[in-house]
Amino acid sequence: MPSAKILEAKKAYVAELNTKIAGSLAGVVVSYNGISVADDTKMRKELREAGVEYMVVKNTMLRRAVAGTQYEAIAEYFKGDTAIALSAEDPAAAARILCKVADADKSKRFTVKGGFCDGQVLDAAGVKSLSTMPNREGLLSMLAGSLNGIIGGLAVAIQGIVDKQEETPAA
Repeated sequence: MPSAKILEAKKAYVAELNTKIAGSLAGVVVSYNGISVADDTKMRKELREAGVEYMVVKNTMLRRAVAGTQYEAIAEYFKGDTAIALSAEDPAAAARILCKVADADKSKRFTVKGGFCDGQVLDAAGVKSLSTMPNREGLLSMLAGSLNGIIGGLAVAIQGIVDKQEETPAA
């Protein structure tokens, strides 16, 4: 039987996992079986650079960490060789990187199982959809372009009103 210290350490670890999951904008669960060490190292570096935390965790610990939370349904994905990637900044970062790795895996053993985003549990297809979303910089660029177009159109309209008033003789 495990000692009291070990049980306390396990409880603390589950609580830490719960906090990390709850504080994430999105998470992706993968089966990492079949990935080479070189590809794993490259993937982990890319995930770190994108602000994504990637963890290989015992399925039992993950199940306990999500029990009773809004993400409890992702526990069905915690089977076999499982890893979870948590995005705290860009909700689509983990999905983009891990879907790219899964698509490139010739053995088809590295697979995306599912995940969560914005309080919603996602299946593999949902994670794939999330992976196609632009990153934060892309969204800001699109917003800036839209605002620029609106402001430009407004300036033209105002100039047209001014020109029309200048053409109209005073009564």
